[in-house]
Amino acid sequence: MAAKILANLIIMGSGIMARAVVQAYRQALTNASKNGVAQEAVQNAIRRGSKAMTEQEARQILGITEAAAWEDILKKYDALFERNAKTGSFYLQSKVHRAKECLENVYQAKGEGTG
Repeated sequence: MAAKILANLIIMGSGIMARAVVQAYRQALTNASKNGVAQEAVQNAIRRGSKAMTEQEARQILGITEAAAWEDILKKYDALFERNAKTGSFYLQSKVHRAKECLENVYQAKGEGTG
C-alpha cells in the first residue's frame, strides 16, 4: 500500500515538474524574442551546426602560423595525414584533410599558389 502511494507521488511530482520546465522554457523564449536574443541564438546554433572550419581552427589542427608558406602547410598535412593513417584514427585524418582544404581555399582567395 505504501509503495503504491509513493509511486503515485513520484509520478505526479514528475508530471508537475515537467510542466513547470516546459512553461519556464516557453517564458524564456518569449523574453528572448523581446530582446532579439532568440534570433542571435538561432544564428549561432546554425553556425555551430555547420561543418565549415574556420581558418584559425585549421591552422591549429595543422600546427602552423599565419606566416606559413603553402609548402610548409603541405609538409605538415602529409606528415599528420600519414601518421593518422598508420594509427588508424580516421576522425583525426579527416580533420587534417578538412584543415588543408580550408587553408587551400584561403590561399587561393589571396592569390597565393596552391599548386
